[in-house]
Amino acid sequence: MTLIKKKVAVLMGGWSAEREVSLVSGGAACKALTELGHEVLAIDVQRDALRLIQTLTMQSTGKPDVILNALHGRVGEDGTMQGLLEFIGIPYTHSGVMASAIAMDKPLMKVVAAAAGVRCPEGIVITRQKIIDDGYPLKPPFVIKPTNEGSSVGVRIVQSEDDIHKIEEDGWIYGDTVLIETFIAGHELTVAVLGYGYEAKALAVTELCPKGHAFYDYTAKYSSGETEHILPAQIPQDVYNEAMRLSVAAYKAAGCQGAARADFRWDDTKPGLDGLYFLEMNTQPGMTPLSLLPEQAAYAGLPFNNLIQWMLDHPTCPA
Repeated sequence: MTLIKKKVAVLMGGWSAEREVSLVSGGAACKALTELGHEVLAIDVQRDALRLIQTLTMQSTGKPDVILNALHGRVGEDGTMQGLLEFIGIPYTHSGVMASAIAMDKPLMKVVAAAAGVRCPEGIVITRQKIIDDGYPLKPPFVIKPTNEGSSVGVRIVQSEDDIHKIEEDGWIYGDTVLIETFIAGHELTVAVLGYGYEAKALAVTELCPKGHAFYDYTAKYSSGETEHILPAQIPQDVYNEAMRLSVAAYKAAGCQGAARADFRWDDTKPGLDGLYFLEMNTQPGMTPLSLLPEQAAYAGLPFNNLIQWMLDHPTCPA
């Protein structure tokens, strides 16, 4: 089949806490698109919506055929950028407005997943002022998360009262509302999902084993040699299959599109499938050399350039 050459605008950078990772993802995507023969317009997105609209709709060059959205974090993957692209009428990769907004809001994603029968850790959304006035609502061990950041930005594991004091000393810069969750001990698992319309397929299960880190945090994600990726995960087959099934269930419940990734914890001290818990859905997974989506796609027979082409062939199209 002859590949149809397209004009592709790659959105990257931005101003979220994940700017640097986004630039790497975008650079990798641009390289692949060029190798595939597409016309590439690389855009480092600034905080200027009018300028971005003008760049994407220049009469002299015409609109891009499709946007490859390589932005990570707020604005880029929380429905904001998706809404702008819907407004100007350009197809774009990954999930649409609603699914992006749902998945980026961790408490809301938990509600949606739970309604679809996907087990989540017990959690409480609470304001920072309420914590100051009354203390933390759970006893250690628990996890503190920003309600709407990606790449584990701001996530803290509290194992003891000493950890609480350290967090208070470090300060908090991620907003007035936080999510407090019961800590699930055990294995860290992740599953990439590719979908289009009502069809969705889980690619594989990877176990993540950070070296010298309490969990798969930002540094462990994006620093070479910091985390061992065990692909496929060496876990019981029933747990493996259930992680694959629940990933698709959560993906569909949120209304995701294109590529996404579901994260889990599995407590192997519990019988059967009782220890498997869904944590969150990432609707725009990283595309860096250390990223999990490209790794799982290659394992499933879809090398990086083919994955990029698949994304172009299955965009979200404005109504």
